[in-house]
Amino acid sequence: MSNETRDPSPESDARLVAWVRQAAPYIHAFRGKTFVIAFGGEVMQSGAAQALIHDIALLDSMGIQLVLVHGARPQIDAEMTGRGLKPRFHKGLRVTDSAALECVKRAMGVTRIEIEALLSQGLPNTPLAGGYLRVTGGNFITAQPVGVVDGVDYQYTGAVRKIIAEEIQADLAQENVVLITPIGASPSGEIFNLAWEEVAEAVAIAVGADKLIYLCDGPGLLDKKGQRIDALTVVEAAALIGKRGKAASEMVRVLPGAVRACRAGVGRVHFLDRNADGAMLMEFFTHDGVGTVLTSAPLAQLREATAEDVGGVTALIAPLEADGTLVKRGRELLEMEIARFSVLEHDGVIVGCAALYPFSRDKAAELACLAVTPEFRRSGYGDQLRRHIEARAKKLKLKKLFVLTTRTAHWFIERGFAEASPDLLPTARRELYNFQRRSKVFMKAL
Repeated sequence: MSNETRDPSPESDARLVAWVRQAAPYIHAFRGKTFVIAFGGEVMQSGAAQALIHDIALLDSMGIQLVLVHGARPQIDAEMTGRGLKPRFHKGLRVTDSAALECVKRAMGVTRIEIEALLSQGLPNTPLAGGYLRVTGGNFITAQPVGVVDGVDYQYTGAVRKIIAEEIQADLAQENVVLITPIGASPSGEIFNLAWEEVAEAVAIAVGADKLIYLCDGPGLLDKKGQRIDALTVVEAAALIGKRGKAASEMVRVLPGAVRACRAGVGRVHFLDRNADGAMLMEFFTHDGVGTVLTSAPLAQLREATAEDVGGVTALIAPLEADGTLVKRGRELLEMEIARFSVLEHDGVIVGCAALYPFSRDKAAELACLAVTPEFRRSGYGDQLRRHIEARAKKLKLKKLFVLTTRTAHWFIERGFAEASPDLLPTARRELYNFQRRSKVFMKAL
């Protein structure tokens, strides 16, 4: 890279290195996984299309299996208007008569060709340079008519009857990107216009997708104050259906299907802003993300550590050992004592840990090695770990909990700990007290 195009500042280099290291566990975890990415035709009318294709190419290069489901609502509307036809909708679903179906077929075909053309680029200095994305499609969808609803005949508007999942999976196994247009045929050969949101849901369920991503007209689901919700469970999301007054229109349409998909076994459902540059990269390869993620269970899970967690705990506590916040532990010692640790995972990555060292004869226990990665120190994870360790100590019928610290005294005081003399430590622990470190002792009755 030339000096003219590269930011030489140490701060820029440090941020890049930190991002790559943070992304590495996710890159390893996602290799071979299946993502279904769904977006409306609005993407093709904005300046976001090129950046989206670049991000899709980057995901493909990481070994992620990709299924793309596109829509074409604005293109269909434009085609109908150009022919002097008026689009009709009922309950958010297009009413497709024979004239409208001709517009649907033309608009869908043109949109698909434009997407394939973008995926076929190989311009220098882009993520597509030096790579080749094989794009495939096929008659993967069997459709059926929606029929008459509330006295309205939807005619050639259809619903998904069946997804030929094994054919999609065969294409993915050949390292192809599967592009699906929301048109389906019935067993009798009739053609039906389908909603891209429903097709994405059905495909994700059929292929057992690890992620279903909706690129929508908003930053994600919003709370009552209009603030983005980072993560929620299907139970929480189901309670929001029908109450999304502040949500963007596409969010209202996709939320019920997202809940059904998650309940049917899709690993994660993500809602991202289609106009936010790099939204998928920021969502998948950073701890915080930029959209809303829907899961069957809470995203953060607290559990007891196992031998497989030694590496994750080591990486978490190493910076705190280096700056003197924590006492240094060798990897061999950590391997021997890993059963004393509890870890907090966020989306499969260890972001917090704490250890319990009981002194049964003294009815006391030490809370040690409480650490949370900097990105999550304002998320309440430290308190979750502390309460968990306290609960473990109570279960052992211990009467008091103590901690030795040099830098976090006020944090523990605010949580009910009181300063105590090192002489009050259990005998076995007092003999190991490091007077050079001069740690302060804080105790709390359980």
